[in-house]
Amino acid sequence: MARPTALPVEEKVRVVLAVLAGELTTAVAARQAKVSEQSISNWKREFIESGRLGLAAGTGKPSTREQQFEAQVADLTSALRGAAVELRVWKKSAGGRVGPSRTSR
Repeated sequence: MARPTALPVEEKVRVVLAVLAGELTTAVAARQAKVSEQSISNWKREFIESGRLGLAAGTGKPSTREQQFEAQVADLTSALRGAAVELRVWKKSAGGRVGPSRTSR
């Protein structure tokens, strides 16, 4: 019996992600891809191991983009704190006159 044609990597990734997300069972994925359940299990294992290796091989330093996001979060957090303080001062100076009017219904 001839060996089936190998699936492209993108197709394997799609199948593995569908199985990991619970969208397909291993058996259904194997039937649809026309491969064995063992192949699907091997793909899952290889995918998970590669992801783990990729994370372990990282430098541990945040990327430039992550550094930009962290700086932006810090700026926004500071602005939010300032706005919260201003709101408290504004409410305090209003002396309880803050809120919807009682005549508007």
